[in-house]
Amino acid sequence: QVQLVESGGGLVQAGGSLRLSCAASGRTISSYAMGWFRQAPGKEREFVAGVSRSGGSIYYVDSVRGRFTISRDNAKNTVYLQMNSLKPEDTAVYYCAGDQARMISTRPDYWGQGTQVTVSS
Repeated sequence: QVQLVESGGGLVQAGGSLRLSCAASGRTISSYAMGWFRQAPGKEREFVAGVSRSGGSIYYVDSVRGRFTISRDNAKNTVYLQMNSLKPEDTAVYYCAGDQARMISTRPDYWGQGTQVTVSS
C-alpha cells in the first residue's frame, strides 16, 4: 500500500507557474508508474501527465504538452508537476496517482487526496 499526498496548489494569474509535489509513503515509488490527473468543476477527471515505472517514457495530454513537465525523484519518493504558462482552463483539482502497471493507466491503483489549482484571468 502506498499513500500519496499532494502539495503546491494555489491561486495564480494566467501566464504564471506552479510546481505540484506528490510525496509518497508506505512503499517506494520506484515500483510504480506515476501520473497526474485533474478534475475541473462539472467535468470528468482527465489524465494530464504520466511517467513510466522506469522513467523512460513520459506522456502528456495535448492541452498541456510544452507547458507542463512531469518528473520523478525516486530517492525522495516524490513526483513533481511543473506547470508553466498557466491558463484559466487549467483550473482544477489535481490528483497524483500511482499504478503497479508499467505505465499509468486510466484506473490507477492509488490516488492522492488532490490539491486545488486556480488560474485567474
